[in-house]
Amino acid sequence: MIAAPALSPRFSWDDYRRWPDGERWELIDGQAWAMAPAPSISHQTVAGRCYARLERHLNGKPCRPFIAPTDVKLSEFDVVQPDVLVVCDPTKVTQTHIEGAPELVIEVLSPHTAARDLRDKKALYERAGVREYLVIDPLEHYAVRFRRDDLGRFGEGAVIAAEEAVALATLEGFALPLWELFDLPAPGKPQSPGPLG
Repeated sequence: MIAAPALSPRFSWDDYRRWPDGERWELIDGQAWAMAPAPSISHQTVAGRCYARLERHLNGKPCRPFIAPTDVKLSEFDVVQPDVLVVCDPTKVTQTHIEGAPELVIEVLSPHTAARDLRDKKALYERAGVREYLVIDPLEHYAVRFRRDDLGRFGEGAVIAAEEAVALATLEGFALPLWELFDLPAPGKPQSPGPLG
């Protein structure tokens, strides 16, 4: 992400709403960050598969999944577009954006956004009251899950390997099989032999 030119000391939701529709930005503590160019195919594949599985699981239930670009207003100075999110409180869903913290946020890492997702956005989601934050690395094939504890903190997070399923505390009875997201063989299933020679 690239920091926006300093047009004002601190940008707000009202400023954000006036920016051109063709541009994608996020606000973190009033600082504007331009969204990266179009994500890679592996990034979009993982995000799409997460959303599709959530959509199937939540069909007919109160919680709703959303996929980027969906504006999430966490405060007057914090507006983000997570790759995938789940909202269980229908009063947070407006015609234009999500108002308040989702229950679940999923970010799929890209090389140019990884540090921001793991540092700045993690701190923001923790502060805003997100219950569960899942970061997925489509290149290295692992995920890190952060769950809100009784003190309202995420802690260090749990690392989940590609051959494991991520059980999500916010969605009872639901788990994401990482190997399927990464298009890898199921655990215990031998890989197909490559071409001979």
